[in-house]
Amino acid sequence: MNTNIDLCKLVECIGDAMVVADANERIVLWNPAATRIFGYSEQEALGSTLDLIVPERQRQKHNEGYSKSMETGTTRYGTSLLKVPAKHKDGGTLSIAFSVGMLFDSNGKASGVVAVIRDETARFAEERALKKRISDLENPQP
Repeated sequence: MNTNIDLCKLVECIGDAMVVADANERIVLWNPAATRIFGYSEQEALGSTLDLIVPERQRQKHNEGYSKSMETGTTRYGTSLLKVPAKHKDGGTLSIAFSVGMLFDSNGKASGVVAVIRDETARFAEERALKKRISDLENPQP
């Protein structure tokens, strides 16, 4: 069994987006699910920075955290599922949930990150609507 071919097939067929960025936040891997979720083709995404999908208002915090992770070789998120807004190619806002892992070179220095991302926009909207409905039922207007 050729492991490299099998891993490539996995990356291509998985339903969640897989995005890998190098130490400078340049996208070096962008699977078909990332195209489906964010709207950018692989050709548009590769070589771009993660600013492509990070909303303007979150960029400074994201960039600071990314730089710190590259310096320290750690992420404060570990195996946590992160839930944040993201930006679609059409300018719309997405609600995404993702896990992130650190990547290291042969010398043990942080060389990038891999993120596995799921579009949770519809689920988050449903959750907000249910919370509003519960609130309306608990606090009826006269």
